[in-house]
Amino acid sequence: MTLTGAGLKVIEAGNGAEGYTKATSQPVHAVITDLNMPVMNGLEFLRKFRQSPAGKGIPVILLTTESDEELKRQAREAGATGWIVKPFKQDQLLAVVRR
Repeated sequence: MTLTGAGLKVIEAGNGAEGYTKATSQPVHAVITDLNMPVMNGLEFLRKFRQSPAGKGIPVILLTTESDEELKRQAREAGATGWIVKPFKQDQLLAVVRR
């Protein structure tokens, strides 16, 4: 709702594997993913997405309830561009996406 309300087109997925398929089968300008998802978690998604030609240079932001520093480190190493902890402020999310 935050992103569509700001005029951005959003492609949704029900789990990490579906998200990977959608993000690699059509052009995307950014990916926002959770860490805890069924089928493929956020770190697995991120590692696989970065190996795909479609994932090169695309910003990936994790939007999650997790704040563990070790998980953040693993996400950075896997190629995450940003990390936002839920609950989030709408203007914060929009600012990160626009950047």
